[in-house]
This record gives sequence, C-alpha cells and structure tokens, in this order.
Amino acid sequence: MQTRWENAAAPENSTLLPHVNAGSKRICSLTEFTELARTRRSIRRYTADPVDDELVKTLLSAAIWAPSAHNRQPWRFCVVRSEAVKERLSASMAEAWQHDLARDGLDPAHIERRIAISRARLIGAPVLIVPCVSMEEMDVYPDAARNHAEWVMAVQSVALACQNLLLAAHAAGLGACWMCAPLFVPARVRNVLDLPESWEPQAIVTLGHPAESREKARRPLTECVVWR
Repeated sequence: MQTRWENAAAPENSTLLPHVNAGSKRICSLTEFTELARTRRSIRRYTADPVDDELVKTLLSAAIWAPSAHNRQPWRFCVVRSEAVKERLSASMAEAWQHDLARDGLDPAHIERRIAISRARLIGAPVLIVPCVSMEEMDVYPDAARNHAEWVMAVQSVALACQNLLLAAHAAGLGACWMCAPLFVPARVRNVLDLPESWEPQAIVTLGHPAESREKARRPLTECVVWR
C-alpha cells in the first residue's frame, strides 16, 4: 500500500520537508509518523535517475535539526556525486578490507565476492553522504574518562542526525542505506575526500531512487523493553 511519504517531491528553495506545515501546531499525526518510521528500509540498489541537489540540501536541512550534546551540533557532512571520487573511495576502502579478510583466513574467492558487492553498492548509488563528527567545539576535560564520554556524546549526536536524514529520504520517496565501513578506515576516507583533519568519518549513507523493495521484521517490544 502506498503511503503519503512515497514519491513526495521537495518544495523549491525550502529547508523543510514536503509534508511540514510551518503554521500548524501539529506537524503530522502520530499514526503518520510511526508509519514513516515503520516503513523505512535500508535500500542498497538504485535506479540511474539523478537526485536533485536541492533535494539533497533539504534532506541535510532536516538532518541538522537533530538534538545534539550541549547543542554543539558536532556533525559534518561530505556529499559525493563524482563518479571518479566514488571509484577512488571504494577502491581505497576495499584494499584495506581485503587485507583484513585475508588475515581472518577467508577463502580468496569469498573475499573477492564480498569486495565486489560492497564496491557495487557505493559506485551504484547516485549520491553518497559521509557523516563525520568534529570535536572542535565539544568540551575538554583534564581526565580521559570524561573526554571519552564527551566523544561518545558527539558520536551519538551525529547518529541522531543520520536518523533524521534517513527518515527524510524515505519521506521524499528516496531510498537510503546507512553503512559504517568508514569506522574501520577513517584515514583512508578522509584522505580520498580531502576532509579537514578534525572531521572523523562515521558512516556512508548511500542515496537514490530505489530499485528494490524490502520487507523486514522487528523483535517484539517484550524482548527489548523493561519497565521499572
């Protein structure tokens, strides 16, 4: 069944999602929002149709309205459209992963298949968005424990922004997939994309018009919630 979130178009020159009514106290019903969250899927295959730059900006505008620790907004984003950059990024990451899998003792043919699938996912996406965390404006403490907690808070803030981004993409009728591979090779990602030293790559979000549909289930609340 098609929902109102599917195939929605972003308004021109707007930083709001298509369904937002800025003059209304209630943006959308709880039923509508839970349907949006429930029907979001990790989409890994896309059509060749381009994604408009203004729509990407709209999605990122939604992302940066996530809550953040101390309201420091430690998220940074790199948008990758260039096919050549996608090729270099996927090749560099694949090289490191291939070494890791070989050290793990996996069969070379199996390694080759996994690498090919992973590279195809990156190269086949019209847009890559690389969320990063920056500690430049976060608090600094004289002890390691609190500094680590501060870093975790910043990373959690970026993750919240990513969820906003994923939901906004779904609301716009796009597909997206959150991939954490940059956590294993942050220096390679930073070097290929020529990012500032203070930007720590946290993920890659692939983005495009979906060429697949996926069905998923979730564990019941009884398995993951306790009441006290």
